[in-house]
Amino acid sequence: MAAPPKPEEISHPPMDQLQGLEYCIDSNPAWGEAIALGFQHYILALGTAVMIPSFLVPLMGGTDGDKVRVVQTLLFVEGINTLLQTLFGTRLPTVIGGSWAFAVPIISIIHDSSLTRITDPHERFLGTMRAIQGALIVASSVQIILGYSQLWAICSRFFSPVGMVPVIALAGFGLFDRGFPQAGQCVEIGVPMFILFVIFSQYLKNFQFRQWPVMERFALIITITVIWAYAHLLTASGAYRHRPDATQRHCRTDKANLISTAPWIKIPYPLQWGAPTFDAGHAFGMMAAVLVSLIESTGAYKAASRLASATPPPAHVLSRGIGWQGIGILFSGLFGTATGCTVSIENVGLLGSTRVGSRRVIQISAGFMIFFSILGKFGALFASIPFPIFAAVYCVLFGLVASVGLSFLQFTNMNSMRNLFIAGVSLFLGLSIPEYFREYTTAAFHGPSHTKAGWFNDFLNTIFLSSPTVAMMVAVFLDNTLDYKDSAKDRGMPWWVKFRTFKGDSRNEEFYTLPFNLNRFFPPS
Repeated sequence: MAAPPKPEEISHPPMDQLQGLEYCIDSNPAWGEAIALGFQHYILALGTAVMIPSFLVPLMGGTDGDKVRVVQTLLFVEGINTLLQTLFGTRLPTVIGGSWAFAVPIISIIHDSSLTRITDPHERFLGTMRAIQGALIVASSVQIILGYSQLWAICSRFFSPVGMVPVIALAGFGLFDRGFPQAGQCVEIGVPMFILFVIFSQYLKNFQFRQWPVMERFALIITITVIWAYAHLLTASGAYRHRPDATQRHCRTDKANLISTAPWIKIPYPLQWGAPTFDAGHAFGMMAAVLVSLIESTGAYKAASRLASATPPPAHVLSRGIGWQGIGILFSGLFGTATGCTVSIENVGLLGSTRVGSRRVIQISAGFMIFFSILGKFGALFASIPFPIFAAVYCVLFGLVASVGLSFLQFTNMNSMRNLFIAGVSLFLGLSIPEYFREYTTAAFHGPSHTKAGWFNDFLNTIFLSSPTVAMMVAVFLDNTLDYKDSAKDRGMPWWVKFRTFKGDSRNEEFYTLPFNLNRFFPPS
């Protein structure tokens, strides 16, 4: 009769850092590999950077030329914000990209009666852009104040592993509508892209060229190149010639009109669209999006720290990062990107897929963003990749970030009915409530909050459309009110508490100390 298994053979001990990562936050690949990996992060960031202006600019009355300039501006500001965040913010390897969280207040501004009555489309575009800029500039103060005053650090004292699991998990799961629903709009390129990416990144990851894991490191760029060429072949052969306009828009490689309208060289600059205009109602609605961006980024920073083999960012480092992100939103308003910024979840997921969490790689990708946003024709070439190709990759990368969130459950007692209740209810409501708001808005052409006060509607509709935000409100409230005094160990607090302060763990100095000896001016708390 076989001997019963030992306890250590049944369960796995909790681990602060993920296993199997090749490069952590402060270890760097060789320069050639780092540059190639940085270019891969740049290509991935293009999906959202092109999709947001492609959706918003036509609603604003803008032309294809206006759309290209906004895409260039968004990428330029993304590069600047990513450099600032990796140098002076959390210092985590995170790309700071455009955010869909700002869509509700921006669409509300677009439909403002004072702007819709402008008959000339170009003048309406400029007027709308200036109104969005003004709202972003004012709303950015929320993150700047919460970050640099350390108020967000104080708020983080109410967080525990149980409370943060739904927030981090839904930073990935909550974006399910950006995955297969978008890839399925052109299944002939979306499905092959998904299958090929999984095969190259997982099943062929041990394939090496001169002891170099090519497939594992560069599965994304290889599969995008193959499927992009395949999509171009379908386009050139006339496969979509008699198909509906929607199919042609999603599948063809020549429908974006980016290359033909992009200038050869154009340097974005502040106030390029004119002086911003300010409206209290617009700004208040935008503040809800800034709060959503703050919460989504909090979850993304914690996921990135785990995928970079770093310790969870201490409270003051997290708050510092939020402050710099507020400055990033201020830059978005000054330059006119047509949206605010947040941590790019897909790029966080790519850290896990490549097993490279190096800060230098992300800084190199920021250099590519700035460089190709200035050289318009070259940047537009890569930006013309059909979006279903990106959406297919999101199916993997968003899921990877979500699973990193679930990994925090190892520090909690999941045999506790209290914890099961909190995790289950917050995860379910975090998915269910935003889905209700989405379905209601699609059917009624306005959100469930539909009072005469537009700013109030924008505020509520924006907050409850965000899965991580709903999850945080539910999870943190339940976690701090249900038997919290007697359940510190079940909540995972003995493990969590040492990461609250900079000096709580000796590794924090290695990961989060500011460069250029700046810590002597800003001593960690």
